Amino acid sequence: MEKLNINTLNKSDENNFKSGVVALIARPNAGKSTLLNKIMGQKLAITTPLKQTTRKNLKGIYTDSDSQIIIIDTPGIHKPINELGKYLSSQSKDAIEDVDLILFIVDSTQEAGSGDKWIVENYLLNTKTPIMLVLNKVDLIKDLSKRDFNLYTYKKLFDKNIETCAISAKTGRNVDDLIKKIKKHLPFGEKFYDEDTITDSNLREIVSEIIREKIILNTKDEVPHSVAVVVDKYEESKNIDRISAKIIVNNDSQKGILIGKNGSMLKKIGQSAREDFEKIVEKKVYLELFVKVRKNWLKDKTAIKELGFE
Repeated sequence: MEKLNINTLNKSDENNFKSGVVALIARPNAGKSTLLNKIMGQKLAITTPLKQTTRKNLKGIYTDSDSQIIIIDTPGIHKPINELGKYLSSQSKDAIEDVDLILFIVDSTQEAGSGDKWIVENYLLNTKTPIMLVLNKVDLIKDLSKRDFNLYTYKKLFDKNIETCAISAKTGRNVDDLIKKIKKHLPFGEKFYDEDTITDSNLREIVSEIIREKIILNTKDEVPHSVAVVVDKYEESKNIDRISAKIIVNNDSQKGILIGKNGSMLKKIGQSAREDFEKIVEKKVYLELFVKVRKNWLKDKTAIKELGFE
């Protein structure tokens, strides 16, 4: 997979080149995945209006003329209530263990809440890694005094002064400024990846996530987060990729919702996912979907591992 319009690095620039790793940490639905996609200039992470969309750490690899930033999009942090929740929490905690900078992304339209306090107390207060407070969704709040007060409530969660940046991940407002601030925290060094690499995820993982996104968007609250997608077959060829995947649900009623009348819902999900994935691989895709019931898989440690959450 290639990133378009990449600047070629000159040898004279190599001594001033910076490379580093940045982790995105936030409550669910704060805009982490939207920010990653905006920085990358293309879709890597799935985004939906529902919470807990991101399930695995995803690396976006941003390279320009003087830096390479490895951006880790983590699952939204919340107190775990089942085995999948424990996995998501561990994914986020693992991501901040060895990075150069943590971006704590918050919603500028809301005051700091108990969820934000829990993240700071359990993830951020004891880390030695630099933290930047990123106030997202500034396009949605026009009252500057209200925005400043909300920012104050987030700052109060920390026992020290903290660097801040106000952005809109959706519109791109101040995202360039955020990138400049990130670079100040990066060490000088060579690239981790070739400059045309944009992610370390393989195509199976990407198509699985795209299918799950389309399920969430089309079924809303009917099949919330009790769904997983497993790609059983991926055959690549020059002109067409052939993919077979199964969708795992908790019960028979969810299976019926996903299939729909005469298979209409499954067809809609498959068509939408295929169109998105064809833009990524830049060729035709044949996508075949099946639905399988695995009762209570969210609470089953064995199922969690078998479905790729380990």
